[in-house]
Amino acid sequence: MKKEVIKFRSWMIFNIGWTLLYLYWRIFYTVPTDSGILSLVAGIALLVVEILGMLEAFVHYFNMSNIRYPKFPKVEPEDYPEVDVLIATYNEPIEILYRTINGCVHMDYPDKSKVHIYFCDDGSRKEVEELAAQMHVGYIKREEHKGAKAGNLNHAMSVTSSPYIATFDADMIPKHNFLMKTMAYFADQEKKNRELPEEEQVHLGFIQTPQTFYNPDLFQYNLFSENRIPNEQDYFYKDVQVSRNKSNSVIYGGSNTVITRRALEDVGGFYEKSITEDFATGILIQKKGYICYALNEVLASGLSPTDLKSLISQRVRWARGCICTGRKLHLLFTPKLKFAQRANYLASVWYWYASWKRFIYIMSPILFATFGVMVVRCTLIEVLIFWLPMYLSSNICLKMMSRNIRTTKWTNVYETVLFPFLMIPTLLETFGISMKKFKVTKKSTSSEKKDRTWYYAIPHILLAVLSVIGIWNCVRWTFDTGRIDYFVILFWLISNFYNIIMSIFFVMGRKSYRQYERMEVKEACELTNGIVTAEGMSQDASEGGISVLLKEPVDFDDEEEVFITVHDRKYEARVRGRVVLVMHKGDQWKYVFSIDDMLSSKSEYIYIIYDNFTSMPVNLDESSSSFDDLRLNITGRTPKKIFQNRKMARIPIQADGVAESGLKVSIENYNYKYLLVSYAGSRQDTLRVPLCEGIRLELDLENEFGDQMYLYRITNYDALHGDAKKQEKLSQWIRDYSFGGAMRYEQKRSLKKERVLALDEFSEMNEL
Repeated sequence: MKKEVIKFRSWMIFNIGWTLLYLYWRIFYTVPTDSGILSLVAGIALLVVEILGMLEAFVHYFNMSNIRYPKFPKVEPEDYPEVDVLIATYNEPIEILYRTINGCVHMDYPDKSKVHIYFCDDGSRKEVEELAAQMHVGYIKREEHKGAKAGNLNHAMSVTSSPYIATFDADMIPKHNFLMKTMAYFADQEKKNRELPEEEQVHLGFIQTPQTFYNPDLFQYNLFSENRIPNEQDYFYKDVQVSRNKSNSVIYGGSNTVITRRALEDVGGFYEKSITEDFATGILIQKKGYICYALNEVLASGLSPTDLKSLISQRVRWARGCICTGRKLHLLFTPKLKFAQRANYLASVWYWYASWKRFIYIMSPILFATFGVMVVRCTLIEVLIFWLPMYLSSNICLKMMSRNIRTTKWTNVYETVLFPFLMIPTLLETFGISMKKFKVTKKSTSSEKKDRTWYYAIPHILLAVLSVIGIWNCVRWTFDTGRIDYFVILFWLISNFYNIIMSIFFVMGRKSYRQYERMEVKEACELTNGIVTAEGMSQDASEGGISVLLKEPVDFDDEEEVFITVHDRKYEARVRGRVVLVMHKGDQWKYVFSIDDMLSSKSEYIYIIYDNFTSMPVNLDESSSSFDDLRLNITGRTPKKIFQNRKMARIPIQADGVAESGLKVSIENYNYKYLLVSYAGSRQDTLRVPLCEGIRLELDLENEFGDQMYLYRITNYDALHGDAKKQEKLSQWIRDYSFGGAMRYEQKRSLKKERVLALDEFSEMNEL
């Protein structure tokens, strides 16, 4: 057994044992039975949510103690069966639908004639039908729009026939290997079943893959943490879901999934009586005895909600749908689910009451420190003995279980952000007051104008004020009495206050500048303006731009068009753009281009971009602290001075020359349009300087710096730029006389610091 497993199980056993001891102490010794009815109600409420939270943790411990990963089978190409790919859409923008359908048509399969792709359009839009025709995929619409998304998919089932169905939300883009990875399990099981009698056959229900996102979610983006924390849903799809394989209680997530038609027909199709039809359909399939697996390999990615209103609407729908499903499917008493399945699904329903749990956790210390209401009767030494070991070991276990995807701190932040908006909906749904209308989560580009959302922070601001009062009271009582017992309440209040402040930062939002999300795309590239050609490696790309690393600088004028060809493992895309930024990066040059036209390569270029969605963090940055979280959110909201971009390479040069007038000059740097030189003697308004055979620079004085440093504009730039042979000679001259590395460049900067600082200031103003 691996050391990591032994270590985790040891901590888990320790935590479970101490948690049981803690619960015994809490139940029998800490409830304030003699401090009034308000104290009693508050104390019992806190105890109840603690008990339920710990039961939920025990279910998770059971799942995580022995994770089962289905072994990827070896399947012959001819064994891959036919599959229908259904993309449910209602009102999503066409550009989002294009990305999804483009990913679908680029999916690999041994025989692509076996893959049948359909738009299931519940909006009956002409533009979607035209897009389907353009991409050579099927288009399905229906006259009656009953049953929301589930009804839409059921109608699509009635007019299709493949034995397997892949379902995608309108914004979810599959990777090229989605079908090859998922359909292999079904093909393998089919082959095995053919050799077994009916009673011994195993039938798969569905394969669920993670739902990940190519854009930062609101928690990552609004909290300036898109490079520090994973997507908020990663923990559920990559850890929690996979851990449920052992109990066959994997949740059907509605997208990025392949389901057998047989299983769907056995349960009467997609469940139409819940706004979370996916959650309910998965339970019904498992009730019928089908085996379902979750994979932790990312095979598709989509667009996370980009505004707070959409996020809240999404989470309210999920919460109400899960609670409604639990009630309608009788999860607690159904005999068709095994005990472990019921426990897991009940834990999934209870999860959505986290809003009430978080409210009670926040209000409990406030009630005592601000309003003088006793909630827990205990001493400091009791807290250190019973609570502290349980608390520390819980944090350690969560971090180890999540493989550093999630910590208690970030769970608390997420819950604190959302709890005010989920409390009433979950309460209403508990008493059977359900949503009557299915609301589609709004998906849009991040650059769209956001509504003002300051009023969403009102509950957090009120709690922050009450917390500050409580913190002040605890500090005052400590000094007045000389006792340190109040440190426990103080710690509790400060911990909650951090979560509340982070929630206020979250609601404040963050201005978005990008029209398109940028992906990390590292592919071979070829660039040309028709005169010179360069080869490099792309670094990142979006639908609006691409950055490329080159080993040497190139004379690409920002006013001219550059053609960029990107080579992928299977495809190549040729686009047209213009230089918007050039910078020296180590011993290479980074060229950033805006894309003006994708020419005839739109399909291939967009495929290359979104098939590389691996830019988001997959683990927490362990080096960052809560202080760093606060610092980033304060400094990130401080106005910054933004300089204009340099659009031509400024190349440090170490060369001496003689002008035609006989003046000796030292060339300091060169950027194709300008030349910086130093010389002794009086200022020269014009110069003609031979660089090498056949190359002469004609110069007009542009600016004068101190210490005999002069900046000249190259007036014959156009003639040099348009001549391929002269361009090659200039490139060779640069190779011969440039510093060729950041280290030597920095050494020269230190020798002539004042000159270069002056030049930097002038260059930024003039966009050199």
